[in-house]
Amino acid sequence: MKKNIALILSVVMALSLAACGEKKGDENVTTATVAAESVAAVETAAPETTAAETVAETETAAATETAAEEVSVMSYADFVAADLDSPVCVETYVQAKQSWWDNKGTFYTQNEEGAYFLYEMGCTEEEYNQLTEGTKIRVNGFKSEWAGEVEIIDATFEILDGNFVAKAEDVTSLLGTDELINKQNCFVSFTDMTVEGVAFKNEQPGDDIYVTLSKDGNNYDFCLEYYLNGSDEEFYNLVSNLEKGATVDVEGFMYWYEGPNAHLTSVTVK
Repeated sequence: MKKNIALILSVVMALSLAACGEKKGDENVTTATVAAESVAAVETAAPETTAAETVAETETAAATETAAEEVSVMSYADFVAADLDSPVCVETYVQAKQSWWDNKGTFYTQNEEGAYFLYEMGCTEEEYNQLTEGTKIRVNGFKSEWAGEVEIIDATFEILDGNFVAKAEDVTSLLGTDELINKQNCFVSFTDMTVEGVAFKNEQPGDDIYVTLSKDGNNYDFCLEYYLNGSDEEFYNLVSNLEKGATVDVEGFMYWYEGPNAHLTSVTVK
């Protein structure tokens, strides 16, 4: 901008000199030439970018970059293969809701291929209430990981036509194997498990319950996630009072926290 002002001032000065040159005979040619050259310089000089123009260009570049990052709907295999922190787009079905606050909701979702944990997806309380079990949604967000749990964060969604509720898949035979992680976030079941211990988070009722179950002499961690179903008093009391040595069948979502840590939704004492 300063350069343009200087050039304009030069033209004004040159034109003034040209006007004076009309009274000085031969000097008129020189001053007229200077004026013409100055005008040409102004016309050909590249305009300097202003602060507003810089912001506009940055916003345009950001919009272009965002558009370039938009992805088409992925298969579960594509999602698994995607890099962490990369944009992802999936179509899935709500299976359960963990919590809502500050216009964000956390959901367990699954389709016929695999499952997705949606952490603090943007939604109003009204939208949260609309996302009932089986509701089909298209989700755009970013693949992330925390303590081994793969999730989708910073997500947006739209509701689609369709409905699907997953049945619990018995994955007892996968305990202690590397294949179990392939069922991460899916609705699963474990049969003929032995209760080894029950402990409360913060060592008192009213919060998560940590349950240790064993199979063939090996212990595995499970959790009654209070935000998921702790308000179910009957279920909470049942899990709280599990006796060591009891045989149980359990269902839940195959959450991951430094290893398998299924979030319990059902416990049947045999």
